[in-house]
Amino acid sequence: MEPVFRSLEIAAKLAVRATGTRITFRGLDNLPVKGGAVVAINHTSYVDFLPAGLAATARGRRMRFMIKAEMEQVKVVNYLIRRTGTIPVDRGAGAGAYAAAVDALRRGELVGVYPEATISRSFELKDFKTGAARMALEADVPIIPIIVWGMHRVWTKDHPKALGRKKFPVTVEVGEPIAPTGSMAELDARLRTQMTGMLDRVQRAYPTPAGEYWVPRRLGGSAPTPAEAKRLDEAELAERARKRAEREATGKQSR
Repeated sequence: MEPVFRSLEIAAKLAVRATGTRITFRGLDNLPVKGGAVVAINHTSYVDFLPAGLAATARGRRMRFMIKAEMEQVKVVNYLIRRTGTIPVDRGAGAGAYAAAVDALRRGELVGVYPEATISRSFELKDFKTGAARMALEADVPIIPIIVWGMHRVWTKDHPKALGRKKFPVTVEVGEPIAPTGSMAELDARLRTQMTGMLDRVQRAYPTPAGEYWVPRRLGGSAPTPAEAKRLDEAELAERARKRAEREATGKQSR
């Protein structure tokens, strides 16, 4: 028994109940009840890990998420990371996290990853990093694709949080396992193809009022197009780099 993880599971279920969030799970049987697997999740929200993790809980499993190492600087989060098997990733030197993830997979764990790495402002799939495919091949475990849709209405980039009892519907669809065969590029392409089809199916089955910011432009919403979202991402990265350079320059001057 992992008491901290169990406490988090209870807290997550209470949060879902308190907000009236209605989570519909589909394809849960595709999550293995034992053995390792890379769980590839689309990324539209700061909190889409919650329903994805509850999907694993519904199968009697626990998911070890890979998250950015900067979160270790937050004391409470660092405490949780160290007691729940979460794998922090240093984006500048990710070899250690990669090795830890592969070890966890070989031990029979479910490791949750976001192939897009960062939140999609367009709510469509961004370009994928190759980590999910590489880990699956090295550990010789399947990839389980998961689409989470609806949590971006609660909290996503560029928009205020919508907390409280909003009763937003959320869909979690678990896709069929993808065997770890072929080259890394081939496996990555199969993953993207499957997740693209799943995302489109889930989106079209979900109520999509015209003009809403959380609805993709393709479906009549006002979300940025993928091209517009990419430009916003690039501007955000440039601003971060500028601020980092300013901090470093200020640090040198103070010495």
